[in-house]
Amino acid sequence: MALHYDFFSSKELKQMDALKESYGGASEIKKSIEKMRQYEVRKKTAEEKGFGETLEKAEKYVQSFPKVEDFIEKENIKFTKEGVVTTQVSGWQGAPIALRGMQRIADDGEILIPQEFISVMALSEDYVSNGELITTLAMAENIMGANKFCNTNLVGTPLSDATYDRLEKITGEKFETHVPQAGMRALVLKNMGTPFGNLGGVEVANNNHLVYLDGITRAAVTTGGDFFLNPSWSTIAAACYYARDIMNLTFKISMLLATQSPMQFRMLLNIMKEYLRDNGTTAIYEINLGNGMSPEIFTQCANELKASGIPGVSLCAHMRINPDLGMAGFNWTENAHKVLASGTNITIKYESDGTSRPMDTMEAYFLPKEDRLANVQQIGDVIYYKCVRCSNDAKDIMKMGHKATFAKISYR
Repeated sequence: MALHYDFFSSKELKQMDALKESYGGASEIKKSIEKMRQYEVRKKTAEEKGFGETLEKAEKYVQSFPKVEDFIEKENIKFTKEGVVTTQVSGWQGAPIALRGMQRIADDGEILIPQEFISVMALSEDYVSNGELITTLAMAENIMGANKFCNTNLVGTPLSDATYDRLEKITGEKFETHVPQAGMRALVLKNMGTPFGNLGGVEVANNNHLVYLDGITRAAVTTGGDFFLNPSWSTIAAACYYARDIMNLTFKISMLLATQSPMQFRMLLNIMKEYLRDNGTTAIYEINLGNGMSPEIFTQCANELKASGIPGVSLCAHMRINPDLGMAGFNWTENAHKVLASGTNITIKYESDGTSRPMDTMEAYFLPKEDRLANVQQIGDVIYYKCVRCSNDAKDIMKMGHKATFAKISYR
């Protein structure tokens, strides 16, 4: 059945097409991502930007990381049950912090590395171009072998005048901005007002989805990042349309979008279905369902996703959350076990290890660069503790007879 009303007007579609063409079109964007995902290319870039020693240390740390097969043999584990767990840890806030986390993991000697990483770092022009992001991706995806590294484009991030001038010229759009400092512009966020209050970029008023698409494309072609957090209904629809012909550009749906119920989940399925790729897949790789969802409703959504015929989409739930993101003592572990018992796959995500400790907060995601770098050890330790919790929970699940998946470095 056709939609009653199209998601986009012809003008909006032309604006997105023009933006894509400004990067050389879908084919060139795809080729750039492929090139920049090669470790040799990333390593050379990192060395040129002063991060060569960081990668050398990372390469050394992973030599002592334990292997899944050793744990399976030691515990005499047999995978007899349906329902597979994918492991995911959030908070990989740039190269120095990621390296500190790797150092603690190497010293521990028992941690299995999560298969997916999430970063809520603003994609500022400095972060994208100064070598730190590409170094972080090299450590996560190339050295540790993470299957996915999700970056976050916050629409309120200050960008250069030149970037906004270019975007307005290409799209014909005028954006309401303010001047945070000379030579920079930032969108005026009227609803919530601050990057932290804006909950990762939810406010995409007017045509601000174009700022989102420009930011993720710039990061993708510059660093090879291919997976981006998507917090808004308008940016999700835009991403599904924009990336229909960019097969290696994918998106994760944020829990903050409010997919808290089957009705909201079906809204999302309709958007995905409207802009399927020619091979029947969607640009949406993963959907983080809301913290308030019961295991029964999670399983129902999984069944409806299967019935939709849209392949290759995983469903994710928070196991533990930062104390300033939701209710105190939040713990979805037993619920995840119920989901698995039904034979349903689930991605288990750790925003926190469940222990209130310094820098284990959402606020830590939005620290200014100087403050972030001044707290490398504390934030890196937070990553370590999240990985401990994720690894231990996944080991418990494997002992129950369910398969769990980890980063490539955790396999022989």
